[in-house]
Amino acid sequence: MNGYAKVRRPDPCVMELVSRMAREPWTDRPACVHPVLSSVARAAHDHSTSDGRRHLLPLAPRFINTSSVGFEASARLVALCVSTALAGGELTGDEWRRLTAAHQTAMHLLGSHDSPGGAARWWMPALGRWSEPFYRSFVATEQAAEAVAITARAANPDVRLRSLLKLCLAVHIAAPPAQRVLGL
Repeated sequence: MNGYAKVRRPDPCVMELVSRMAREPWTDRPACVHPVLSSVARAAHDHSTSDGRRHLLPLAPRFINTSSVGFEASARLVALCVSTALAGGELTGDEWRRLTAAHQTAMHLLGSHDSPGGAARWWMPALGRWSEPFYRSFVATEQAAEAVAITARAANPDVRLRSLLKLCLAVHIAAPPAQRVLGL
């Protein structure tokens, strides 16, 4: 046993530690953490070495009470992760297309008039009021996780993933307080 969980595992996930610290049920998807941040942290954990995973654990307290609603927080995180992956180097044609579309969608949601809107122009009108929770919980989490996996292929993945996770926390926490809902 690793002392953090009821299951035998060599490296606890930083999200599981957050759930314990926040006194939530044991999970790698704590309710007090923004879903995209949680997705980035899980992907960083999955693509790190054992030593790299241990270096993610001190970040745990910074995740508590980061849960928020609204397109902006999710789109900022996706744009950051995708930009990092695109700048990192080698991508297949399909990866490049998916990440470019993810970036276009994020920029559209952030209000950029230079962006054609990506896939958002199709699903936003169809989903109406459910479009934001759909983006935050499903679309953005998958896009960010793929960007993290691609970033992990570059040299020094542990350092790059930890830096990306710290940047995501900084970008998310820097959002104006009116856009963050604390204590969810």
